Amino acid sequence: MVRYSKLAFRCLVRKYDCDLCFTPMIIAADFMRSAKARDSEFTTNKTDRPLIVQFAAKDAQTLADAACVVSPFSDGVDLNCGCPQRWAVSEGYGACLINKPELVKDMVRHVRNQIDKPNYAVSIKIRIHKDVRKTVDLCQKAEAAGVSWITVHGRTSDERHQPVHYDAIKTIKDSLSIPVIANGDIKSLQDVEATYALTGVDGVMAARGLLANPAMFAGYEETPLQCVWDWVDIAVEHGTPFSCFHHHLIYMLERITSQPERRVFNNLSSTSAVIDFLHNTYGST
Repeated sequence: MVRYSKLAFRCLVRKYDCDLCFTPMIIAADFMRSAKARDSEFTTNKTDRPLIVQFAAKDAQTLADAACVVSPFSDGVDLNCGCPQRWAVSEGYGACLINKPELVKDMVRHVRNQIDKPNYAVSIKIRIHKDVRKTVDLCQKAEAAGVSWITVHGRTSDERHQPVHYDAIKTIKDSLSIPVIANGDIKSLQDVEATYALTGVDGVMAARGLLANPAMFAGYEETPLQCVWDWVDIAVEHGTPFSCFHHHLIYMLERITSQPERRVFNNLSSTSAVIDFLHNTYGST
């Protein structure tokens, strides 16, 4: 599965064996307050499935209301309990929720009770505590409330680039009967296999790994040229803003371009200039 992707990029990774996509984190209160926020934050179409809409929320009713709005156009909602950014935590969102297990339980239950779709997924994404017993307690409370699965980023809220705590993910997996998804440092299929061997999880979620190589789940070690041109076609078809179009290509080409080429490419300022560069440097597929 891919974390936090916009529509055009979701279309791309689905071509390369990604099973499930998530939207970027949407603040539920803003989403409910503003039609403009709804239009800008949540864009989808009939082929954009399966799709999970991820929300940041700090009260049960707002999350349930937002879930009701997106439920006709998605396959589930995810409550972000893992974002460690200071702004999120200071507002009561993200990783601070791992210390409020009763609130998380209440939010899951509210969504379950308000959406009359038995197969609609309600999941949470978390980080771990230093004392993994607290994380197990949180997860078991969420399971009792009816959560569909739990995605575990194997770092504490204070950790960024430290090694992933696979032992903690395994402990959580062994303590639950629902599926557990591992997140953190998934950059290749070898990482997927190693994570499964260490934890026994039911799946993995990737973010930076798929930004660098959207074809990762299809077994490619680096972004193939066909994938680059697929992105050009999809982005143009969807009217993707240049900054987003260009930024994704910067990630994709990082491993396969020389430093002088990257310097030139990163300073391009139009879609036509990007396409000319790709043709002149790599040719067409």
